[in-house]
Amino acid sequence: MATATTSSSQSLTYVLWALRLLMAALFLFAGFAKLSGQEMMVQEFGLLPVGQWFRYLTGVIEILGAIALLIPSYSGLGALALLVVDVGAFFAQVGFIHSDWVHTIVIGAILAALVYLQRDSIRERLGA
Repeated sequence: MATATTSSSQSLTYVLWALRLLMAALFLFAGFAKLSGQEMMVQEFGLLPVGQWFRYLTGVIEILGAIALLIPSYSGLGALALLVVDVGAFFAQVGFIHSDWVHTIVIGAILAALVYLQRDSIRERLGA
């Protein structure tokens, strides 16, 4: 019985790391695209009713969240912060940019799974 539990726990650890790495790579890429002023990002944020400062803020949050995903004790909080960014991206895509919003749902589902799987760690970090 202990072997099944150990194997299940080890499998969960592998899944968590795979999801963390995937999301960290995605958000590092996205954050750098925003901070480096790539034309597509400048144009998309130009469609929003906020200034370009919001592109910089979003890029910084994405990079910090991606780094947090790679630190096990902060991974849950990083996933939570990135989920908030992703929800904002969904509404921006639907309401202003009118572009592909399906990817925000897929990314959000992965981030929500990370938040759920690390909920105890998040509660511990927040002192709840």
